[in-house]
Amino acid sequence: MENRNTFVAPSLLASNFLELGKEVEMLNRSEADWLHLDVMDGRFVPNISFGLPVISHIRKATKKTCDVHLMIEEPEKYAEDFKKAGADILTVHYEACTHLHRNIQQIKGLGMKAGVALNPHTPVHLLENIINDIDLILIMSVNPGFGGQHFIPKSLEKIRQTRDMINHYKAHALIEVDGGINIENASSILDAGANVLVAGSTVFASKDPEATISALRKA
Repeated sequence: MENRNTFVAPSLLASNFLELGKEVEMLNRSEADWLHLDVMDGRFVPNISFGLPVISHIRKATKKTCDVHLMIEEPEKYAEDFKKAGADILTVHYEACTHLHRNIQQIKGLGMKAGVALNPHTPVHLLENIINDIDLILIMSVNPGFGGQHFIPKSLEKIRQTRDMINHYKAHALIEVDGGINIENASSILDAGANVLVAGSTVFASKDPEATISALRKA
């Protein structure tokens, strides 16, 4: 595997919301690099999670990168609000953006890193014309909306295709992968070309979340 930066981003969607402050304290102590924050609107995906007030409180409780993943329709209406709430990275879905280039420019103009997420059925070549404008590509390795799903094996080839496209265009986007990541498959995902591992249930359902995060880092 080529030498590049790798990051672990535990997804707070799988955390204990009644103990959210303690969960963030644990992540602050851990080897986690980013905090992955999934925002769902019940329209783009069939689930509702949390929004701006929760992210604002998390931002006050951590100095780590807040990686906000918007699974919502019309994300352009809320980009400025998420910046104010403390997002460092704001990722929108290709499938939710009619004017994706405009969305990306808006996010970067607000001073955040801009990411684009792709659902399992969406081919990576659709990002060719904006690959040099984005900071992160999020490959969904499950259908978005719910935690605890199994990794879709075809995602490995999709990660390889994304890495090839980045290399071909001499782009600098990181590849983030979200869905069904665990200790057993983390190495193969990184070997395929990923930089960022999002892990929810694997971390928060484990008996020792900090040790699990460390194990993912060692993958």
